[in-house]
Amino acid sequence: MTLAPYRQLIDIKRWADHGLCAAVKGNLDRLSEEEAKIMVQIFDHIHAVDQIFQHHLEGRPHDFKAARSDVPPELDTLMSAMAKLDDWYVTYVDGLTPDALEEEIDFVFTSGKAARMSRGQILLHICLHGTYHRGNAGAVLQLKGLQPGRDAITDFLEDMR
Repeated sequence: MTLAPYRQLIDIKRWADHGLCAAVKGNLDRLSEEEAKIMVQIFDHIHAVDQIFQHHLEGRPHDFKAARSDVPPELDTLMSAMAKLDDWYVTYVDGLTPDALEEEIDFVFTSGKAARMSRGQILLHICLHGTYHRGNAGAVLQLKGLQPGRDAITDFLEDMR
């Protein structure tokens, strides 16, 4: 198995997360208090899941009891932490071997249910999970007549040219 598609997906995730953060930050004054709270909840959930699976990949425990923070951080702090973790995932994939993608990891979901996923499946999960929830955030922005960050693979490829 080749690492290239995983690296590209992680690059797209980092790029799309950055774009959404920029779109929200640039339009925060146009969001109601409730809409801003929704954005924090969406970003916190994406980031919590990314952190949980980072811990699984590293084989270390985490303190999450659910796929969100007990107390959501401030939006700027959260956006900074998301960018840092996205960079970690890029570095992580760069350090993998093709065989490592197939390695299965045993862990426990926050629900308490035992699970097993390969490293490749975990990487796909965090990429697809983030895409889904960036869409939620984008819908909130669009309802306000605001442009969300670009999120499609084709947009990424266009921006990289």
